[in-house]
Amino acid sequence: MDQAKTISEISLDGHHLTLEDFVAVARFGAPVRLTEEALAAIRRSRTLAEKIMREHRVAYGITTGFGDFANVAVPEEMSSQLSTNLVLSHCVGTGEPYTEEEVRGMMLLRANALCAGVSGVRPVLVQRLVELLNKHVTPWIPQKGSLGASGDLAPLSHMGLVILGRGQAYYEGELLPGKEALRRAGIEPLETLVSKEGLGITNGTCAMTSVGALHLYDTIAAAKLADLIGSLTLTALTGQLDAFQDRIHQVRGQVGQIRVARNLRLLTQGSEILQNAQGDRVQDAYALRCMPQVHGAVRDALDFIRSRVEIELNAVTDNPLMFLEDEAVISGGNFHGEPMALPFDYLGIACAELASISERRIERMVNAALSNGLTPFLTTEAGLNSGYMIVQYSAASMASENKVLAHPASVDSIPSSANQEDFVSMGTTAARKSGQILENTRSVLAYELLTACQAVDIRRRLGTHGQGLSPVHEAIFRHVREKVAFMERDRELWPDILEVERMVRSRELLDIAEELVPEFE
Repeated sequence: MDQAKTISEISLDGHHLTLEDFVAVARFGAPVRLTEEALAAIRRSRTLAEKIMREHRVAYGITTGFGDFANVAVPEEMSSQLSTNLVLSHCVGTGEPYTEEEVRGMMLLRANALCAGVSGVRPVLVQRLVELLNKHVTPWIPQKGSLGASGDLAPLSHMGLVILGRGQAYYEGELLPGKEALRRAGIEPLETLVSKEGLGITNGTCAMTSVGALHLYDTIAAAKLADLIGSLTLTALTGQLDAFQDRIHQVRGQVGQIRVARNLRLLTQGSEILQNAQGDRVQDAYALRCMPQVHGAVRDALDFIRSRVEIELNAVTDNPLMFLEDEAVISGGNFHGEPMALPFDYLGIACAELASISERRIERMVNAALSNGLTPFLTTEAGLNSGYMIVQYSAASMASENKVLAHPASVDSIPSSANQEDFVSMGTTAARKSGQILENTRSVLAYELLTACQAVDIRRRLGTHGQGLSPVHEAIFRHVREKVAFMERDRELWPDILEVERMVRSRELLDIAEELVPEFE
C-alpha cells in the first residue's frame, strides 16, 4: 500500500513535514491546514518587518532593491510596488509546464517554509497558498529558467502571479487565466504584495525540492521493484542462490546490500526451478550474482538522499531572514540550491545504475550463449521469428541515454546579476533530469519484466528444472499473463510494452509482492 495515499490531512508548522506527507498533498490532494502556532509566528515576523519599514532601516529587499540593486534605496511608500514588481519581472520561464503535482509541491513547501516565522510576510499570503492547494487551483509554471541559486526565481514568480490574479492556472482540468481560475474556485486574489513578500514567494529552493522529492519517492519504489523483477530473471536464468547467503553480506556490513540479499532470499523461497538448478555452475555473472551489491548501493544512496530532502522540506530558504530576539535582519544564502543539487545528481546516478544492470540481465536472457539453455532471443521458431531481439536494443538505448543524463548538473555554474550571484547550483536542472532518468529506468524494468515472463515460459517448456516458481513469482507471472500472452510467433509488441510499463509505473506489482511477502522491503 502506498503510505502517502493513506494520509488524510497535513498540519503545517514549518518543522515536521515528511516525504510521505509531502507526496500525500502534492500527488494525492490531502488537505492542508495551518497550525495556530504557525500563524502566530507569521504574525510576529510581519510585525517586525513593518517596524523595519517605519524606522527606515537598511534591509535587503525590504528597503533596498534586489540583486545588484541591493545598494539602491527604496522609499517606504514604494515597498509594495517593489515586491509586486519582483514577481512581474521574474516570471520569465519557458518550456513545457511542470506537472500539477510538482507545482502543488512547490506551493506546499513555500507555505511550510513561511510557517517558521522568520520571513516577514503576512498571514494572508500563506493562507492563500493553502487555499490554492485545498481548492485545487494549480499555477501554470514553465520548467526551464532557474539557476537554482537565488532560489527558483523564475518558477516561483509564475506561482506568485496567480496569487495576484495574474498568470495562468489549472482548475478542474482546464488551463485558465489566473484571475478566472481564482474566481471559479471562490478565492480572492491579493491586490498587491507588500514589503518582503516578493522575496518571500520567489526566493527559495521549492521548485527543485518539489520536483526532486517526487522523483525520489518514485525511485524508492523503482528500486524495490528492481529486486522483484531481478529475482524473477534470476529464476528464468537458473541462478545460483549461494551468492545471497546472509553471512556473505554480513561480513561486508553494507546495510543496503544486506537488505537486498534478504529480499532476494524471500522472493525466491519455494522455487522448484531454482532448487533444481543449484549446483549447475560455480557462480553466475555479475548482473545476477551482484544484485545485492549494486541494488544495495542504490538503496543506501536513496536513504542518504531522503535524509537531505527531509531536511529541505522543512527548511527556510528565502533571504533576508528576521530574528525576533534581537530584531536582526540578516542577509545570507539559504536560497542556494547546492544542498539539493548534489543529492539530486546522486539520485539520477543511482537510478541510472538500476537501468544499466537491468539491461544486462535482459541481454543474458535473449543471448543463447549466456542464458543457460534458453532459446535464442526467446523464440520458438528461430530465424523466421526475431523474438525479443529488439527488446534488448530498446532497453540498451534507454540505459545509454541515462548515462548522458547522469552527468552532474551541479558541477556547472554561470554568473548572473552583474556577477553578484557568481556561483550557482543548477539544482533545478539536476532535479528535472533525475525524472528523465527515472522514466527511462522504469521502462527498462518493464522490458525486463516482459522478457523474464517469456523466459520463464520457455524454461518451463524445456522442462529441465521443473515447473514451479516461488509463490510471489507465480502471482506476478500470472498477473502479467492476464494482460500479455506468451509470444509464440512474432507479433506487434508495442501493446505488450505499454501494458507492462503501466504495471511498472503503478504500484500494483509491489502490492502483490507485499501481500504475499510482508517482510519484503
